[in-house]
Amino acid sequence: MSDLFRRLLSEREWLLADGATGTNLFARGLNHGDAPEGWNLAEPDKVRAHYRDFIEAGSDIVLTNSFGGTANRLKLHGLDDRVFEVNRAAAALLRAEIDAARAATGREIVCAGDVGPTGDLFAEVGGVLTPETARAAFRAQIEGLKAGGADVIWIETMSSAEELTAALEAAAEAGMPAISTMSFDTNGRTMMGVTPAGLARLAHSCAHPPAAFGGNCGTGAPDLLIGLLSVVSQLGDEDVLVAKANCGIPEYVDGAIRYSGTEELMADYACLARDLGARVIGGCCGTTPAHVRAMREALETRPRGPRPTAEEIVARLGPASAAAMELLQEGGGERPAEAERRGRRGRRAGREARGPEAAN
Repeated sequence: MSDLFRRLLSEREWLLADGATGTNLFARGLNHGDAPEGWNLAEPDKVRAHYRDFIEAGSDIVLTNSFGGTANRLKLHGLDDRVFEVNRAAAALLRAEIDAARAATGREIVCAGDVGPTGDLFAEVGGVLTPETARAAFRAQIEGLKAGGADVIWIETMSSAEELTAALEAAAEAGMPAISTMSFDTNGRTMMGVTPAGLARLAHSCAHPPAAFGGNCGTGAPDLLIGLLSVVSQLGDEDVLVAKANCGIPEYVDGAIRYSGTEELMADYACLARDLGARVIGGCCGTTPAHVRAMREALETRPRGPRPTAEEIVARLGPASAAAMELLQEGGGERPAEAERRGRRGRRAGREARGPEAAN
């Protein structure tokens, strides 16, 4: 098992993740309705170019092209008998780009094996999944990612606590550390009703806790950050918070979906996420290498500020939903004195880990 993710966290204040996979593969010619994961076998050069773009943009963590890599999802495209092959290729293509970048520049980059939901519901709510079948599906995918060279498993866009737990168990069985994020896209909750505070409780109580946890996708950066703000009082000193928001709001323009977020907005979002307490920061749907490059420049050049309030987040990034604002009352916002003490501890730990001359 690689400890690269945890080691880099011990050395740096923050790590920058990549942006969207589907958005950027569509720009390279992937047809809507086709499986992006199929390109790992059919169009490996295009997948490598996608990875390379995010590496060159400054990502410290790049996700494999394997979001829909369980047999449950691949069967929709006739690939369910090639789960291991598809996922191994996803990770191996990224590993080759990471190794090339390290040979050329000396940079260390995390190969994160991306695992999305199966797309099926659990039996208790009228579906077909059981904890055992979900765990087996994730385990089969993760074994392929591990064989291809993944350093860590990145479990994302989850809505069900049961499905997330099954994925975490599968990663542990495979001997892999895991990062987990949920999508709080339904009135400040996941589709299955989990709040950011609920995710924090799950991460603290489950048998195989993730190395980092937080939110991704959802309904835009303001809602995601306010959702994370609602749980800061529940975080321990060892918790690592993840923010990977969509690049603005999707809009239908000239027959295609476009995301409204500018490079300036995503740069502001990245710094607000850092100041809020997130240590792993990236973009989700609509986020291009150009956005990630702007995010890195902002994180490296703008000084850390105090933890933002919900009002400051809205002023910088745009309006948030009423449901997101209500999470602050439900989750219990952190009092200013507590926030400042936590911020001082985090900054001091970062300085000690990096040394006097190091900079991220």
